[in-house]
Amino acid sequence: MTSGRAVALIGYGVAGEVFHAPLIAAAPGLRLASVVTRDPARRARLASAHPRAVALDDVDALWARAHEHDLVVVASPNDHHVAHAMAAIERGLAVVVDKPVASDAAGARRLAAAADDAGVVASAFHNRRYDGDFLTLRGLLADGALGEVWRYESRFERWRPAPRPGAWREQQPAAQGGGLLLDLGSHLVDQALVLFGPPSTVYGEVLVRRTGVHGDDDAFVALGWPAGLRAHLWMSAVAAQPGPRLRVLGSAGGYTIHGLDGQEDALRAGASPLDEGFGQTAPERRGHLGVEGETRPLPTARGDYLGFYTALAEALEGAGPVPVPLAEAVAGLEVLDAARRSAETGRVLNLEA
Repeated sequence: MTSGRAVALIGYGVAGEVFHAPLIAAAPGLRLASVVTRDPARRARLASAHPRAVALDDVDALWARAHEHDLVVVASPNDHHVAHAMAAIERGLAVVVDKPVASDAAGARRLAAAADDAGVVASAFHNRRYDGDFLTLRGLLADGALGEVWRYESRFERWRPAPRPGAWREQQPAAQGGGLLLDLGSHLVDQALVLFGPPSTVYGEVLVRRTGVHGDDDAFVALGWPAGLRAHLWMSAVAAQPGPRLRVLGSAGGYTIHGLDGQEDALRAGASPLDEGFGQTAPERRGHLGVEGETRPLPTARGDYLGFYTALAEALEGAGPVPVPLAEAVAGLEVLDAARRSAETGRVLNLEA
């Protein structure tokens, strides 16, 4: 039997199969013990990729074996996140909840309070903090390479003019955890808050562009800080020409990079985070640093999704901090809630008030 803390994974859709399972399997000090999925095709893929993991039909079967586990990872559809995480916490188990932790900040607060009361490790899976482009930007800001940052632009844009059959995020409304604002917007807002702290103002545009879609598929969020910094965040499934992934402008220079971090594509293709070269960005996809007429390509930091679970394993041993505390997920959802209220009223909201 492989040693390490036993992990139960709820859900083996894209989040569970592509992200969590291979990262858990690769993380030192953890082992994938159980996976909740009853779908025959998913069970077959699980048996092939992780033969030591036991497939369970439902969460009731997991709770009957709760004593065999140390950590529960919630990768079920968004509207089940709070209930599944609460049930794990009630059984004294540590928990990781995929983003968004809840459909709104109120649900995330309840979850965070329950984890605090129970004294269990609880974390939100914000893997995009470990994107290579984001890590590169954090380094530039720490070094003061851009001077005073004036504008921060961040995008996750795609071109999917036809809805995908069976895609629950497109079919479920926001109240049930659907839509891009909660999906990609959770990453965009989380990254902005990590870099610059809580904003003072929020403005949102939240739209449904495609026929037959019930979750928002085209959204924009603008954040403001008292010192004058402005952040513009785009998330769209109908962007025929996606803009730069990041464009950050400051008093001493700017940093612009196109394209997405390659870790997701690599995991989808069956790569392991332990593979040589995993997380590295090809030289031709580097971003550019500098000012007009004087820019240079800048090597991108190595992406490190595995770093989340490595840090989590250390936190479980009391050897380090929780990588993404639930309180930080609450802060992000407060901004997303405000963006939705702004979109409904057409007004800029003052969060300080």
